[in-house]
Amino acid sequence: MTNPSNLNLNATQGLSYKDAGVDIDAGDALIERIKPLAKKTMREGVLAGIGGFGALFEIPKRYQEPVLVSGTDGVGTKLKLAFEWQSHDTVGQDLVAMSVNDILVQGAESLFFLDYFACGKLSVDVATRVVGGIATGCEIAGCALIGGETAEMPGMYPDGEYDLAGFAVGVVEKSKIITGKQIQPGDKIIGVASSGAHSNGYSLIRKIIERTNAKPGDAFDGKTLGEVIMQPTQIYVKPVLELLKSVSIKGMAHITGGGLVENIPRVLPENVQAVLYRDAWQMPALFKWLQQGGGVADEEMHRVFNCGIGLAVVVSADHLDQALSFLNQAGLTSWSIGDIVERPTDAHQTIVI
Repeated sequence: MTNPSNLNLNATQGLSYKDAGVDIDAGDALIERIKPLAKKTMREGVLAGIGGFGALFEIPKRYQEPVLVSGTDGVGTKLKLAFEWQSHDTVGQDLVAMSVNDILVQGAESLFFLDYFACGKLSVDVATRVVGGIATGCEIAGCALIGGETAEMPGMYPDGEYDLAGFAVGVVEKSKIITGKQIQPGDKIIGVASSGAHSNGYSLIRKIIERTNAKPGDAFDGKTLGEVIMQPTQIYVKPVLELLKSVSIKGMAHITGGGLVENIPRVLPENVQAVLYRDAWQMPALFKWLQQGGGVADEEMHRVFNCGIGLAVVVSADHLDQALSFLNQAGLTSWSIGDIVERPTDAHQTIVI
């Protein structure tokens, strides 16, 4: 056991938390910058938001049998490019999208969002840019940014780097939860366009960038490569919730990690198979470049990337035209991309032909 009398206590100057690497004043400054951003996201139900020990939210009274739906996610190694390219403005929207799109597929309206921002040394300017993107995502999704945590932890992260986590809570009427159980042969699959690679497959994307020696400022498809690769994830919440008022959706899949062939089966009954037709939609230039630059096989593309489809929606054949018309008029480019068929014995639940 250490004897306190043996410790060197002859320090000539007292230490502060700032000497240890934590700047309380910077944290306070960040909170003041965040408050107006969060205020723009306020909606019905918020009773107390940023500033307290816990945020308070009241479930809207229009729900008869409310069921809460929650989701959590991060941004993944897309953040490595944000650090390298100093591109911090869009990853916050990515963070929101990953969670609100996940809970949407069960029919849930997003109510509120919490974020966790962790770094080694806090840059108020960088953190404000990130949280600004989070607030933008919350506005698009119609949910309130009512709390979060900023953690400055010296020695845990290299200078200039940070990590993000997000947490969304939504609500759906119990009788209107979308489970996928009613999906049957003869139903149709609608593919709703992605805005890019979203937040998935970036470890492979970074490898392809390295192999091709590509630079963020390179001209690409009318923009720069950096703009295309860092394009924030599309948020589908508001248009799809509106669609649900007039069309019965049997199932939805958010195309995230696992790509097309691993996400769609998550909403399918065991006895059916989703058959996707690769010529039914135009694969964006980004994915063509990634496939060519990395020599990536078709099968690998379909299980890593969204390949231009960010959301899959299953409807009955007689609702197909109405749903397609609504989504396209709402600004979400959509196509009829596949069929639900009886599943052959031991066959994969999703195939691309």
